[in-house]
Amino acid sequence: MSCNTHGEHAHTHGSNCGHTAIKHDDHKDYLHDGHLHHSHGDHIDEHSLSVNDSNRDQCTPDHTCSSHESEHKHGPSCGHDPVPHGDHTDYLVSGHLHHKHDGHCDDHGPVEVD
Repeated sequence: MSCNTHGEHAHTHGSNCGHTAIKHDDHKDYLHDGHLHHSHGDHIDEHSLSVNDSNRDQCTPDHTCSSHESEHKHGPSCGHDPVPHGDHTDYLVSGHLHHKHDGHCDDHGPVEVD
């Protein structure tokens, strides 16, 4: 299996590094500057959450979230961690993935935050 390596990464991820940790398959990854990082030997791998039965990639226009105002716009400085998911970016909101879509937020499923 080949690695998608994140180049020149001096930061060491761990329980007190300041980045949000999420469970990904059988390991823990860290959300860092829009990337999902996994320490692997002497380097950092770039990961993305898979589109699957738990984290679907579908439109959910009736999703309402009590964790932010309906007018909230997800983006680079919205206050929520960006999460690579399939071929797009979602935002971590109260333990689930939000995807900005056609004037509403789609719910792309739960993630386990550590």
